[in-house]
Amino acid sequence: MEQLPESVDRDILQHRTISAIATIRETLGCTVHQAIDVYAQRYEELRRDRPDGS
Repeated sequence: MEQLPESVDRDILQHRTISAIATIRETLGCTVHQAIDVYAQRYEELRRDRPDGS
């Protein structure tokens, strides 16, 4: 996956889904559906790597 700004991780961890998806779209230049897929993948990575949500 391309490098996403750290703000995406912060938004995901703080449950700011729309903001995270908007940033993903701007960064990757992709569609909403593609951004949602990237969001879901990153969300799962964060849950696995940071189970305490920090």
